Amino acid sequence: MEAIVDETTLQFYRDNAESYAAWAKAPSTRLIGFLGLLPEGGSILELGCGAGNHAAEMLARGFALRATDGSPEMAAIASKRLNHPVATMRFDELDDSDAYDGVWANACLLHVPKDELAGILGRIHRALKSGGLFYASYKAGDGDGRDSIGRYYSYVTADWLRATYAEAGPWQTVSFDTSEIKSFDGAPATMLHFVMRKG
Repeated sequence: MEAIVDETTLQFYRDNAESYAAWAKAPSTRLIGFLGLLPEGGSILELGCGAGNHAAEMLARGFALRATDGSPEMAAIASKRLNHPVATMRFDELDDSDAYDGVWANACLLHVPKDELAGILGRIHRALKSGGLFYASYKAGDGDGRDSIGRYYSYVTADWLRATYAEAGPWQTVSFDTSEIKSFDGAPATMLHFVMRKG
């Protein structure tokens, strides 16, 4: 896998934006906890915002949000739902510096090939203000592959992620936990949840 963006995966979200948006879940308790760690009215970058469910909660709580998604179709749906601009941006296009109090990346960086993840984490580190917080979730496992509907995933372990974060820059672990979910295709998965602080 050579590209940071897997075109088959991106095309899935472009072709299925409406049905995926309809499936999207309510904001998680992890989001509420994460927002509670940020300064009131702070600036947040959301990567892979999907249908905008989490973005809606951030906006309702008064945060200054830059919402993004790699699929222009999904971004358009979210923007309409939120009445708030949603930019089309791939992870490798992030080029901000010292701009955000928080970065939220729910179930999206798990599509990044393993050998590219450290570079993306480095971009996120640079985009955060000093002491800024970063949440991301990943699918637990080993190797990589595609699900039953063709989406590409990197399956990772917590230890591998810790080493990859360390390679990407000085991070401090704020919290780590796991959960069991059913994916969009109905398959069970174990998710790894990390909240990290920019050192």
